Amino acid sequence: MHDDAFAFMPYPPVALPHAPTGPLAGLTFAAKDLFNVAGYPTGGGNPHVLAMSGIKTRTAPTVQRLLDAGAALIGKTHTNELAFSMTGKNIHYGTPRNGAAPDRIPGGSSSGSASAVSNGLCDFALGTDTGGSVRTPASYCGLFGLRPTHGRISLEECQALSHSMDTAGYFTRDAQLFGRVGECLLDADPAPLPERPQLVASEALFAMLSAAARDALAPALAAISACAGTPEALPGALPDMAEAYWAFRYIQGWEAWQAQGETITRHGLVLGPDVAERFAWAATVTEEQYAQSCALRAAFRDAWRRLLGNRVLVLPTVPDIAPRLDADDSAIEETRRVSHHLLAIAVLCGTPQVNLPLGQKQGAPLGISLMGPRGSDLGLVRLAVRVAEAGRADR
Repeated sequence: MHDDAFAFMPYPPVALPHAPTGPLAGLTFAAKDLFNVAGYPTGGGNPHVLAMSGIKTRTAPTVQRLLDAGAALIGKTHTNELAFSMTGKNIHYGTPRNGAAPDRIPGGSSSGSASAVSNGLCDFALGTDTGGSVRTPASYCGLFGLRPTHGRISLEECQALSHSMDTAGYFTRDAQLFGRVGECLLDADPAPLPERPQLVASEALFAMLSAAARDALAPALAAISACAGTPEALPGALPDMAEAYWAFRYIQGWEAWQAQGETITRHGLVLGPDVAERFAWAATVTEEQYAQSCALRAAFRDAWRRLLGNRVLVLPTVPDIAPRLDADDSAIEETRRVSHHLLAIAVLCGTPQVNLPLGQKQGAPLGISLMGPRGSDLGLVRLAVRVAEAGRADR
């Protein structure tokens, strides 16, 4: 039942126990093939890694938490190799189908999870987000998606890419379910939002989009304003976005090579051209560049904390709809570079961000995001649910 969307790894099914009752009883979910699940191997998007994996005997706590809430795991989903890409394309396993725009890429690296949910193969799915790997496919596939505060959802028993930026998130098609899963995965917020948080927006961030993309998000902005109030202009100049982009790249590159470099070189992993090129560049990042970038991240985080305070930022998730499946690789890579100027804000700040599937352009989804202060995840999820439900009631 899985193969029609190329979303799932073709593993033999495992009868994994789950609670007979609970807040998620009767629902099905999938887990990105970075999470260890007892009875399954963990392939990380690469056949060589899969061959070395063996069958795992422990289940990642985040997966177990969902099982304990009554949800049934139906399989493990494809990922870009070692989670180091945002296209959704995998040279070994193919490209999972984008259920909302089948002629376009699903985005990655949580490609299979987004595909499974957008094609209705399961109710919700776990992914991971280091540089945008939940938010990008959520926007491309028309889904609700959460990148949580760094460290908020456990990544124990999950393959690492960049330890100081990796997070575990999830996808749903439905706003109410987005809230229910959030209630299960997130404990009480350590930094709660006000009952009616003040929204802010930056013209400079929306200016990164084409006029057509800005027009496509206008109804989404109107829906947010109608439910939660019109966003005020973010006061003050933004921190240097180009400098932040390179800080993100150097931190991710250094940590990715520390996490996977030895495996790649010792075992001669065969990687797709884009992933191989990325890791080859990562191997050249120096410890000095890493240290300087960590210092820049700290300054960037402080600047955004002063700008944002206890308010919620409304921003584009990514600059445009998903590229077509037949798009040139160089064009897709350029899309990735531009996207990271938006996506890296939450990454470097360690803040939660949710994608709301409220926009559309040329018949394909285009998401808009809410980003809150660190530790405001559950409040942010609840705000996203209120906005989406209010918008649906108005239609």
